Amino acid sequence: MVRQKIIQTIGKRKKAIARAIAKSGNGVVKINSVPLNSFSTKYIRMWIKEPLMLAGKLSSKLDIDVTVRGGGVWGQAGAIRTAIGQTLVKFDEKLKEKFVEYDRTLLISDYRRTEPHKPSRSSAGSRRTKQQSKR
Repeated sequence: MVRQKIIQTIGKRKKAIARAIAKSGNGVVKINSVPLNSFSTKYIRMWIKEPLMLAGKLSSKLDIDVTVRGGGVWGQAGAIRTAIGQTLVKFDEKLKEKFVEYDRTLLISDYRRTEPHKPSRSSAGSRRTKQQSKR
């Protein structure tokens, strides 16, 4: 009995966290049990597909199942993109250099987070102050 190679990776962007599980298959990519071709808008789909296009033939040999939670639409898309990029690199190390040269966020999660709101003005924003009058 031959054991199948399964890889798990995590991608993060803002408050969104995506977990990708990849195994050998027919190139099916599902996000929260929805096929990639019917997920969100066209522009977001194209952005998520970038690591798959750069990988070429390898992406047609893998089934990737992504679970994403938290954050907004673009934060989730960024997290998914990073998780998929990391899984492809774990299957084929030669892609690492190609991905970093194209866009570093394909492999490394964006560490930036929103600044916490300050007290007494918590609903206004973290840096907003009262408007000053010249006269």
